[in-house]
Amino acid sequence: MEDAETDIREQMFHNTVREYIIFLLLFIVLYISSYALISRYRWRAGEDYLTTDEDEATVYRVSMCLCAVALAVSIGATLLLPISIAGNEILILYPNSYYVKWLNSSLVQGLWELVFLFSNVSLFALLPFAYLFTESEGFVGYRKGIMARVYETVVVLCLLGAMVLGMTYILSAILDRQKSSLHTLLSLWSYYLPFLYSCVSFVGVVMLLLCTPIGFVRLFGVVGSFLVKPQFLKNLDDEFFAYKLEEDCIKRRLDHAKATGKSYVSPVPMSQPGTDNLAPDADDDDCDEVSLRPNPGLMCLRNGALQRGLAQRLEEIKTRRQQLDEQRRTRWVRRTLLYPTAMLALLVFSTATALLALQNTLQLLVGIKALPLSTSKFTLGISSLSKLGPIGATLEVAMILYMAVTSAVGLYTLPGVRLVRPRLHSTPLTHVIANCALLLVLSSALPLLARIIGVTNFDLLGDFGRIEWLGNFKLVLFYNVIFASVAIGCLTTKFTATVRKEIYARLRSSVLGIFKRDCKRAPTLAAKDE
Repeated sequence: MEDAETDIREQMFHNTVREYIIFLLLFIVLYISSYALISRYRWRAGEDYLTTDEDEATVYRVSMCLCAVALAVSIGATLLLPISIAGNEILILYPNSYYVKWLNSSLVQGLWELVFLFSNVSLFALLPFAYLFTESEGFVGYRKGIMARVYETVVVLCLLGAMVLGMTYILSAILDRQKSSLHTLLSLWSYYLPFLYSCVSFVGVVMLLLCTPIGFVRLFGVVGSFLVKPQFLKNLDDEFFAYKLEEDCIKRRLDHAKATGKSYVSPVPMSQPGTDNLAPDADDDDCDEVSLRPNPGLMCLRNGALQRGLAQRLEEIKTRRQQLDEQRRTRWVRRTLLYPTAMLALLVFSTATALLALQNTLQLLVGIKALPLSTSKFTLGISSLSKLGPIGATLEVAMILYMAVTSAVGLYTLPGVRLVRPRLHSTPLTHVIANCALLLVLSSALPLLARIIGVTNFDLLGDFGRIEWLGNFKLVLFYNVIFASVAIGCLTTKFTATVRKEIYARLRSSVLGIFKRDCKRAPTLAAKDE
């Protein structure tokens, strides 16, 4: 009997150690990937200043590490639901396999709880500390140094935390009067932190309501800018030679200006200054392509600004010409089939997501579908989450990942977020912190979005299932209605805007032509009457 108890304890010990090792390896992989991604986008022009000031370099490195941790947690929160769905199907297909015994409910539930914990820590402690640490200078009268900045950051962070907790207590007293009392005032970890995170998750779900349908539309343009369009839609040879001629023209003008020292264009262009050159299209921020649009100011520049403008324009034209040269050398199969396939896949995923939200709305109204609030403990490997089995689960995983991509694309098209959008090698540290916070909020709300609109039936594990507002029928129904309406409206506008503009232009030209004819006939009729 004692041997049996010893074996059980040893097995539990080995299972716990194995889970911790898996958690540590996953975190290391995500952290290294996040740090490499941030290093690719961070601002590198200020590295010379950091080499001269050791304190600033230390602050910069610490803040970068904290941002990498937050980004790793956000990536983990995004992949958490797809990994759980895939793990459940793997256990159903191979229940007795030796290689998947480590994948069990305890491991997956531990992942959910750790992601929930580190999401709170990153959002309410690490990222505010990183921002305050970069802005701190130390208290007045205290000896300057790195510890002075740490003391100031900790004091300000504690004051900020007290203010946030006070606002949380007031908000919980307003929204939930029954549970708010003097006894719950001391229940910081068990009541107020989950309540605060539920408020943040609600904000994230509302942001996803705006970003995801917009991302459905914007993703078509983003994918189209990286793929080669078929030959019948775009003549790459004509566009390549047009950019090559423009490159030669600007190069000759730049060489002539450098050789003669003239601060104006010589010879004078034959066309008007407002139409003789090309300029990048500023309306499409997601496309790196240089469009053939007039630049009214380049030919009017004087002094050294002319040479700088011509050199910058020459680099843009040269980059675009090289891209076109690579695209027109691609194989016929890739150039003909890849673009339509990608566009068709985006259309199918967008339409399926909108229809799922509409179906979930009808099922909630009829009473077939239950609310997404988790009420029972879910065990992996018992039953499939989809009626189609592994194929349906694969489609669910693909749709969840697709929504993650579209929400990120739609996020950076919002008016206020465009200012902090990351750019290669030119993103300052404060913008990095802001982007990590935004992505963390969205990724933490992504499992809730997939559960609310009915993409998957997977019960949220750990503290993710304790979010109380998921049990509000009116709120969930209203969210599904708005999401389905906005998604269908965005897709309809995307594919009918060109036709509507053309019809409007034809009608407008016809009406203006009729009025012009009437105006011309009126003087002639008056002259005949006289």
